[in-house]
Amino acid sequence: MKNRKRWRILLLGMICLLPVYAVPVQAEEYWPEGPQIQAETAIVMEASTGAVLYEKNAHDRGYPASTTKVMTSLLAVENSGLDEDVTFSQDAVYKTEGSGISRDIGEVMTMRECLYGLMLESANECGYAIAEHVGKGYDNFIDMMNRKAKELGCADTHFNNPHGLPDDNHWTSVYDLALISREALKNDIFRMVVNTKRYTIPPTNKHSEETYLSNHHKMLNNYKGDEQYLYDYCIGGKTGYTSVAGSTLLTFAEKDGMTLICAVMKETAPNHYIDTRTLFDYCFENFQLWNVAENEKNYSEDAPEMKIFENEESFVGLNKTGCVVLPTAAAFEDAVPKVIESKDSDRIVGRIEYTYADRDVGGTDIEMTGTKVAEFKFKKKMDVVPMPEKKLIKINVKYIVIGVISFILLVGIGFGIYHLADNFYLIRYKFESRRQQKHKFKEIKGGRWGRWGRR
Repeated sequence: MKNRKRWRILLLGMICLLPVYAVPVQAEEYWPEGPQIQAETAIVMEASTGAVLYEKNAHDRGYPASTTKVMTSLLAVENSGLDEDVTFSQDAVYKTEGSGISRDIGEVMTMRECLYGLMLESANECGYAIAEHVGKGYDNFIDMMNRKAKELGCADTHFNNPHGLPDDNHWTSVYDLALISREALKNDIFRMVVNTKRYTIPPTNKHSEETYLSNHHKMLNNYKGDEQYLYDYCIGGKTGYTSVAGSTLLTFAEKDGMTLICAVMKETAPNHYIDTRTLFDYCFENFQLWNVAENEKNYSEDAPEMKIFENEESFVGLNKTGCVVLPTAAAFEDAVPKVIESKDSDRIVGRIEYTYADRDVGGTDIEMTGTKVAEFKFKKKMDVVPMPEKKLIKINVKYIVIGVISFILLVGIGFGIYHLADNFYLIRYKFESRRQQKHKFKEIKGGRWGRWGRR
């Protein structure tokens, strides 16, 4: 029965969208030409839709360096509390090199402090300590990283450490980095951490003085006085560098309702900042976001076809947060919709996905809205109607009895009056007859005696 309802809903959705398919494309679907950049691989993805606005060798594999730490941070915020104590082991201190904040064996910091050390100062020992704590063991955390990557759809990734130090079995692509970043940006704690320019770690059991942290990302923070790379719309990101990876950079920016993720790999400094700015400017100038629920006229919960009632079944409607991203020269109606069934949720029955210029540009879910109008109406009727009905029945019985008795009396009186009238005339007639007979008898008697007297 449930599957039958799902197919019914999806069929109605496709019927509602038939007018869209029937309209021929009047203008050529145009995708703006991207700029020339120095990076060997690069991508710009719109975060809410997952639409790729620009790509260059996006699936080529390479060493991610410290951009690896986005995955480490994501798993930490999903699987631990910020106030949990993290203890630095001997391996965390001595099996890491490069960037760090000089922690000691047995030093204790909160998960919050470790995350700021990891993402602002790119502290490798913080990444190792987080892995041991969250994974209940270092190797288990590496397994968690790879499972999460697979879950997010990463096909060009294999992690072999939590910090990004050189390893032949540790690689990814800019496309996969964008997928991981897109998931991380859904978490408010992650967004808060990467958007922080400076942070102070209070004294610990091993350090009597505070530890000052400064975000290395020069598009967000004036790190080491490089003001020329600051970008007004930057909300965070992660830097990376090793001799074998070159410069890598993950950057997040927001403008005009769009959140963009830019990843570049195999760069030479400072081109990774220059290329990132160039790509952001290109995308913000040439693309815009459209809300599906506000603009899709052929499929909405207000359409009569979508108000399905069967055993008080709920309405279905479009999720109001879903969007598509299109070139500024295109209209929403230029995107081609497709309805897809969903079997993973009782609440989500399907999804509308849109393409434009042979590219996936976003979509939204078809959901049960939870509005049960039929049930509400029946409930209201049950609450209001029965009480007056009982009262009316009680009153009617009383007056019906009185009415019946009154009717009988009236009928009896009527018949009595009717018969009385007939009797009245009969009595009157008899009375008159007797009076006349009596009068006639007197006349006869009087005449006889008169004659006798005269004789």
